[in-house]
Amino acid sequence: MKGFMEFLSEPSLKKFDVDGIERLELHGKVLESKHMLREVFVEFHHAFHHLASRFLKSDGMEVELGAGVAPMRESYPKVLATDVVFGPHLDRELNAQDMALEDDSVRVFYGQNCFHHFPEPDLFFKEIGRTLKTGGGVILIEPYYGPLASALYKRLFKSEGFDKHFQSWNTPATGPMNGANQALSYLIFIRDKEQFNRKYPNLEIVHQEVCNNYLRYLISGGLNFRQLLPNSCIPLLKAVEWLMKPLNRIFGLHHILIIRKRDV
Repeated sequence: MKGFMEFLSEPSLKKFDVDGIERLELHGKVLESKHMLREVFVEFHHAFHHLASRFLKSDGMEVELGAGVAPMRESYPKVLATDVVFGPHLDRELNAQDMALEDDSVRVFYGQNCFHHFPEPDLFFKEIGRTLKTGGGVILIEPYYGPLASALYKRLFKSEGFDKHFQSWNTPATGPMNGANQALSYLIFIRDKEQFNRKYPNLEIVHQEVCNNYLRYLISGGLNFRQLLPNSCIPLLKAVEWLMKPLNRIFGLHHILIIRKRDV
């Protein structure tokens, strides 16, 4: 298995430091070469926008946390794209656990595969409780917890784990990428949902769905692995995804969650 995973790894990323400053540049080059993956990210952008219009009725700023190499502002220019840090501000734009934003100023935070990198999620929840307007919320795309996702995420990345039985919400992160638990959204919003509701009565989980573009995401190799089929297969893969939609909870790789701030 180890040799097979090495073969599948994107050649340009085999020796890079996942916590290094070159990560975004290298991932950007990978994304430029993968039309299939870019299409998946754009679909995530549109899902964010659609769900915000449907569930979050307040006004205010739209902020993307951990925008990375596929920022939502490329599809929706008014969205403020930020980086994420977990300690002092240093030279980055925004610390997700201590935001330099005014109280009650934000309509929506978007986060694509960044929430599980927050080593102390309670600090994040306190900050969104402070900065969100009533009726605003957070929309997260995170690793799913279904059968296929649970099997894959345990094996894909040396720098991140996937432990659905980890007792603490806090994770022993050693850097922006290293040490994350990709099952964090499952731990907090599914397994410990009652505990979350008790701790944060001003925040409510109002929606969850499984993303349907998992086949193209998997075949594209994401940002870290080789693409397995040519772009000419995209229409066929879309058709298969549509036919397999009733099986999303078995084969899905990502899910979307919406947490809304309410008046208490």
